[in-house]
Amino acid sequence: MKKILNDFKFLNDEIIKNRRTIHEFAELGFELDKTKAFVKERLVSYGIKPNDCGKAGITFTLGNPGGKTILLRADMDALPMEEESDLDFAARNGNCHACGHDIHTSMLLATAKYLKEHEEELKGYVKFMFQPAEEIMAGAEDMIENGILENPKVDAAFAIHVMSGRDDTKSGTVQYKSGPLMLSGDAIKVKVFGKPAHGSTPYLGVDAIQVASRIAIDINSMVSTNFFAKEENIALVGKISGGTAVNTVADYCEMEVSLRSESHESRKRLFERVEEISLHNANLFGAKAVVEHVYGMPPLINEKELSMKFTKYVKEILGDENAIESKGFTGSEDFSSLALKVPSVLFTLGVGSIDEGVENYLHHPNVQFKEDHFYVGAAVHAYIAKRFLEENN
Repeated sequence: MKKILNDFKFLNDEIIKNRRTIHEFAELGFELDKTKAFVKERLVSYGIKPNDCGKAGITFTLGNPGGKTILLRADMDALPMEEESDLDFAARNGNCHACGHDIHTSMLLATAKYLKEHEEELKGYVKFMFQPAEEIMAGAEDMIENGILENPKVDAAFAIHVMSGRDDTKSGTVQYKSGPLMLSGDAIKVKVFGKPAHGSTPYLGVDAIQVASRIAIDINSMVSTNFFAKEENIALVGKISGGTAVNTVADYCEMEVSLRSESHESRKRLFERVEEISLHNANLFGAKAVVEHVYGMPPLINEKELSMKFTKYVKEILGDENAIESKGFTGSEDFSSLALKVPSVLFTLGVGSIDEGVENYLHHPNVQFKEDHFYVGAAVHAYIAKRFLEENN
C-alpha cells in the first residue's frame, strides 16, 4: 500500500504538468479537440491504444480475463467563464477550468500509466472513461448510449471529484459518503398564456404576469410545506419575463425553474407539484399554463455496499486520518447517469481547505487549488481498482 502511494508521489510532477497544459486549453462541452488530442498523445506514449466513444469521449481497457470489470471515470470539459486567477498557465480564451476537470483528467492519466506498467497484476479488467460535456449534463449519457458500459460489461464504476474551499477539504484527504451524495438538477420552463388588453381596460384581459407571479410565489414556498424537512430539496424560480409595454395587459409570461433533490421519489414529486401549482393558478384566473422539462439529471446516490468496500480500500492506503466522512453536496453531477445503470461510487479529493488559505469554492473564476497531493487521487483510483478486482475474482 505504501509502495503504491510512493510510486504515485513520484508521478505528481507529471500530473501537475499535464494538468497545467489541459488547463490552458479550457474547452467546452463536446468541443474538446485540443484536450482529446493531448490525452490521446499521452496515452499512446504509455503504450495504450485509446478508442473514441460517442461525440468526444475516450475509452480503453486494461487487464486480464477471468474477473470483474471496474470503470474509472474522469471528465474533461471546462466552464464558459473568464478566468481571474492570473496564473502563468491560466486560460485566456474566455473559458475556465474552475471545476477541476483538468485535474481529474490528469490524475486518471497517471492511473492509466501505472496500471499499464502493472497490467499483469490485474485480476480482471479496468475500463477507462475520459468524458466530455459533464458541465452541460450530457457527456455521460452520450458515452453510455455509445456502449461505454459494454464489451466488457461494467460491474462497478468509480470516480473522484476534487473539492475546495470547505473546512473538510484539506489537501490530500479523501471524503467518502454512502447513499445520497449530490442532488438532482432539473431545469423546468413554465409558459403562461393570458389575454391581451389595454391598460385602461384590464378587466377585458387575463394578465399572464399576475398569474406567473402567483405561480412563482407558490413554487418558492412549496418545499417547506410539501416535503420532508430533513430531506434536501430545493425549488427556485431563477428567471421570469413577460409583457410588451407598460400600458398593456401581458398575454404571455415565461419563467425558468430550478429543482434539486436527494431522492428519486422527491425529484419526481417536485416536478409534479410545479405542474399542479402552475395549472391550478392558471385555471383560477382564466389563463393557460404549459410546463416543460428542459433537461435534468437524477441525484447521485453512492451504492451502499460498494461504498463501504471502497471506503475500506481508501482507509487501507491513506489511513483513517485521511479518510473523512462527507456531509454531501447540493450541486449536481452527471456521473449519476452511470449510477442508474451499474453500482457506482464517487468520492471527493481535498485540494485545499479554508484553513489552508483556499477560500474559493468550485466554479469561482479565481479558484486556485493546491497541487501537492494530486497524486493521492491517482493512487486511490489505482488501488481501488486493484483491490476490487482481487476481492471479486
